[in-house]
Amino acid sequence: MTETRERAATPEDLARLFVARANARDAEGLAELYAPDAVLAYPPGSVTVGRDAIRAVCERLVAHAPLPFAEEEPLPTVRYGDLALTSTRPADGTGGRVQVARRQPDGTWLRIMDRPEIQPGAGR
Repeated sequence: MTETRERAATPEDLARLFVARANARDAEGLAELYAPDAVLAYPPGSVTVGRDAIRAVCERLVAHAPLPFAEEEPLPTVRYGDLALTSTRPADGTGGRVQVARRQPDGTWLRIMDRPEIQPGAGR
């Protein structure tokens, strides 16, 4: 049976949902925040493509990352039609977290590109 999870009604919802699912150690729920063909610049120095591969990365992340993940201060969203650029000011002092989201035909939002900056050793 497939679990029904809250979907992002706005691009800004994606960060909140990511934190909630990471804290629940819900790797599948994290992967559902990404489009099937999304690109994730993680682990550092590599690129992960596609929801299945992103789910595998999320499984490792939630298995090893210290909890809790904290919601971070959002920076203003930049929108262009069905695309949105979101970012947050990281609480851990790393560079910055930047995502591109795309509005889906049903009006919800999914990440299509994600470049998190993390502290060395996190999620390994």
